[in-house]
Amino acid sequence: MGFIQFEKPAQGEEIAIMTTNHGTLKIRLFEEQAPKTVENFKTHVKNGYYNGLIFHRIIKDFMLQGGDPTGTGMGGESIWGKAFPDEFSEEVLNFRGALSMANSGPNTNGSQFFIVQKDSVEEQMLGQLKGASFPDEAVEAYKEHGGTPWLDFRHSVFGQVFEGMDIVDAIANVKTGVQDKPVEDVVIKKLEIVAYEG
Repeated sequence: MGFIQFEKPAQGEEIAIMTTNHGTLKIRLFEEQAPKTVENFKTHVKNGYYNGLIFHRIIKDFMLQGGDPTGTGMGGESIWGKAFPDEFSEEVLNFRGALSMANSGPNTNGSQFFIVQKDSVEEQMLGQLKGASFPDEAVEAYKEHGGTPWLDFRHSVFGQVFEGMDIVDAIANVKTGVQDKPVEDVVIKKLEIVAYEG
């Protein structure tokens, strides 16, 4: 069994299209594995909440973080107006390309998310995963795809970029300043939910 994360969406499945000032990403959403998280994200998207926001924190060989209306990393809230619980599944992990919730500790999800950009996992880390009785299949997938396994079961994975990882890599290479904030704004011009047409 391979991870569903690396499968293309089915015809007609609802996906997210993120248009940035660097290019466009297509994201598959994992409604079954993270129903509340996906509901929160989709509702925000449909309400235009994310349009015009910046990626306020970018760390090359790690991740891009956005979804905060204040652009500081301190703001944003869920569609319910309060933090909501984490949703973890062994079926979706923080592989390269994962769309995950940013948080400030357990069960503190609001509107902020990040996209995992790291394209490799060090041998030592892979060894630790095996030692921690991580499933062999997950270790193999991390070896093949890269990612951030230390974030698993700490940050809810609810989507996967399946088109546009070259754009994610380009964004990861922008010049950043204080607190990993890009010197020139990286903007989410538009986020929309559409039916996948293949």
